[in-house]
Amino acid sequence: MFEISFGEITVIMVVALVVIGPERLPQVARTMGKMWGKLQRYVNQIKQEVSSSMEVEELRTLERKIKAEADALERSMQQVTSDVNHEVQQMEREVAKSQSEPNPSATPAVTPTLPNEKP
Repeated sequence: MFEISFGEITVIMVVALVVIGPERLPQVARTMGKMWGKLQRYVNQIKQEVSSSMEVEELRTLERKIKAEADALERSMQQVTSDVNHEVQQMEREVAKSQSEPNPSATPAVTPTLPNEKP
């Protein structure tokens, strides 16, 4: 804030002693001390409120970021799940199709007849 040297404090004390008088000076000094203490407490309280307000805002920002990341991850997982389900269904259709169609490369087994045997 502002700096006050020892010499300036001495001048202020001498002026206060002359203006206020030696009888009332202790009471005025005590009152000024109390007011100074209240002012310091008030300033510290304001600092703490501003600090906590900033922390709360930072936490809210962090919460929004985490929610956005979680939503993106959830959408990604849903996409992967749907892709896997689609692939599984496609494979099931191909297996069912191959089971229902006769295999052209598979010919019925023909038992050869021997020349001595009669069919």
